[in-house]
Amino acid sequence: MKKTLTAISIALMALSGAASAADWSGKEIRLAVDPTYPPLEFKTPDGKMTGFGVDIANALCAELHARCVWVETSFDGMIPGLLARKFDAISSSMTITPKRMQQIAFTNKISNAPARLVVKRDSDLLPTAASLKGKRVGVEQGSSQEDYARAKWQPAGVQIVSYQNQDQVYTDLMSGRLDAAFQASIEANDGFLKKPEGKDYKFAGPALDDPKYFGLGDGLGLRKEDVALRDAFNQALAAILANGTYARINRKYFDFDIYGAK
Repeated sequence: MKKTLTAISIALMALSGAASAADWSGKEIRLAVDPTYPPLEFKTPDGKMTGFGVDIANALCAELHARCVWVETSFDGMIPGLLARKFDAISSSMTITPKRMQQIAFTNKISNAPARLVVKRDSDLLPTAASLKGKRVGVEQGSSQEDYARAKWQPAGVQIVSYQNQDQVYTDLMSGRLDAAFQASIEANDGFLKKPEGKDYKFAGPALDDPKYFGLGDGLGLRKEDVALRDAFNQALAAILANGTYARINRKYFDFDIYGAK
């Protein structure tokens, strides 16, 4: 009897999952993105949206037989825009943190990248309040790096300067208006340090991954009431992790596992 009930339960779960996916077939899902984070989210010279996060989101939509529509939005405006229903989800490598979870919901983890400080090669600065005292550190508005820097460094006399996008941070770092930039390690490595303009810069000190500020990885952000969409995305994520699609996209952009520990 127990085996029969278990089999029925599993079958019902499978049918429920199939129905959840079918609910999105042929529908449009509007995704907010800030395309200034190569190799996670960026534009090709002809204006096409691309990057690891974009490819993953497109794979999730394909799994749901839905159509991704990209809505370009500044990072600091994403949560207000989501709550105002300007789009259906945030797909811009947003870190899952307790602070953000007070306002919105998240899918399961999609990737994980600790934060790191970038400085000039001849600099001896470190990612500590004592080392950065009196210095100017650039961060992107609304980022977990901004939250951390304002909580941990600013009270000790570090000047935290916020920008609407990451490109502006690097521009001021190269011009000398900033002493350091603080952002996700993957974005800094591939989006700046590996490029010609980043040749005179380096990572300073260890990575920072305090879960209070940097959470447990990045996910898609959704309104709390959109449980069906969250469950559908989680179902699709499990599918692409299992069928090799995620690994293929990972290899396209990175020579390491961006997902991290399972």
